[in-house]
Amino acid sequence: MDDLKYGTRNKRDDWAPSEPACTAPLFTFPPRPLALLKWLPHYFLPYNLLFALSAVAWWHFVLPDVEVMKTLAFGWILRLFLANCAALLVFFGAFELRLYVLKAQGNRFKYNGKWPSEQKSKAFFFQNQNIDNMLRTFGTGMPIWTAIEVAILYAYANGYVPWLTFAEHPIYLFFLVLIAPIIHETHFFLLHRAIHWPPLYKWVHSVHHNSVNPSPWSSLSMHPVEQFGYLGVALWHLVIPSNPLLALYQLHLAGFGAIPGHVGFDKVELGEETAIDSHAYIHYLHHKYFEVNYGDGLIPFDRWLGTFHDGSKEGEARMQARYEKKKARANADAAR
Repeated sequence: MDDLKYGTRNKRDDWAPSEPACTAPLFTFPPRPLALLKWLPHYFLPYNLLFALSAVAWWHFVLPDVEVMKTLAFGWILRLFLANCAALLVFFGAFELRLYVLKAQGNRFKYNGKWPSEQKSKAFFFQNQNIDNMLRTFGTGMPIWTAIEVAILYAYANGYVPWLTFAEHPIYLFFLVLIAPIIHETHFFLLHRAIHWPPLYKWVHSVHHNSVNPSPWSSLSMHPVEQFGYLGVALWHLVIPSNPLLALYQLHLAGFGAIPGHVGFDKVELGEETAIDSHAYIHYLHHKYFEVNYGDGLIPFDRWLGTFHDGSKEGEARMQARYEKKKARANADAAR
């Protein structure tokens, strides 16, 4: 595909889409029903449907019987951990292999013209971004992922929280399925905004931001505190009446769903004239500029709070104006 039909490339070989990034037409006023209907398939395809199916697959083929999950036994927990690791290795690894190892589409649609493997930095273990990202993902991320999963399943199996069945509560649980991405977006935005508070940023979130030029393995490369906070979105299903399968879906939305924002390419080519959108641009701009786009655009939190950057020159001007105001306030406080 010719990526210059869809965007431009600068002197540094960075690519940017021609159209500015936009938020979903889900919470707009006045309502835009035609835009909403046109966008609606993207709410489900391809990612959310994939993660819902993966949760169903885990429930039927990976998890043991409920009676087994009433006890914290090493065997089933280890099996679950290994299944999680293997699935993540295959899913994230497929993007990494195709886009960054084989470079099957070259740098077409790649936001940052540089390749992480060519950039050494002391911020990373062994000065290598991929090694660092993978060590953090599998060293702390996957144990935390599995621990949260086990805690949820153990609580449901022992009746510590209400277990609603689809047979008795089909409409309510279907509604929960529909709003699971909204729960994720809200949780992510609030957490993300909090860990940009300077002390938390310095000691926690800066680990993730070491990957200025993110790639697939950057997706869950975080400080353990952030990993627990991020993946802990599934714990909401211990607070609201729900079903363990939905909690599993919520966890997969966060875990497997971290990759779209970090893939580093605007489109992933499937053929000479076919590609799927990564929906990565909004979060890529956050990695590039740090203090914009704390959410992913499903809910326009950043628009409401004045921190949205759409990649345009106007967005750049708004960001710079906000920086100048922040700098002026800091200078005024220092002069007192």
